[in-house]
Amino acid sequence: MRIGELAQRTGVPVPTIKYYAREGLLPPGVRTSPNQVRYDDTHVHRLKLIRAMLEVGGMSVTAVGQVLARMDAPDRTVRGMLGGAARPAVGRTAAERGTPQDRERAEADAAELVRRHGWRVEPENPGWVALVQLILTYRDLEREDLLALLDEYASAAGRLAGAELATVARVPTADGKVEAVVLGTVLGDAAMAALRRIAQEDVSTRTMVPSA
Repeated sequence: MRIGELAQRTGVPVPTIKYYAREGLLPPGVRTSPNQVRYDDTHVHRLKLIRAMLEVGGMSVTAVGQVLARMDAPDRTVRGMLGGAARPAVGRTAAERGTPQDRERAEADAAELVRRHGWRVEPENPGWVALVQLILTYRDLEREDLLALLDEYASAAGRLAGAELATVARVPTADGKVEAVVLGTVLGDAAMAALRRIAQEDVSTRTMVPSA
């Protein structure tokens, strides 16, 4: 197909497609003449994947490029992609808060939370830094009540991670598994945020309705 048809099938304007190609997000098409390039269904799928990460996942073009580069690497693994997909999304943390003593205490709290739930994780996990920053922030705001909710979050996250990886395991191809990990991580974050807000409205409505 020509680039015009590719734009029509994906809803991505031609100049944007050319930009993604220049940035390395979209593989080049096959040049059939000095002025013509042909594309196929793999380009359609890649553009839909890019749009999903940008528009639904809320990622930057740079972050999408990093994730796609890891997906395309010949030595990528499903386990490695769990960290690779999460790092651009979770790694957007603010500058370090608190004193060294504060951070040491938050690190200890994070380690204890992980121990309570029986998790085996590496310190390089991108979520670890975000968790420590979150604990520091709760303490800085003197919101120990919110800090106490972390076990609830952890329990829900553990169940969800098990369900997600079971879904990935059922995908028959290696490429499909890698893509499922990326979408499950990036779009899963968006899905969880959306469903949580819906659930909050439901719970608040039911609990605030006066009894008869």
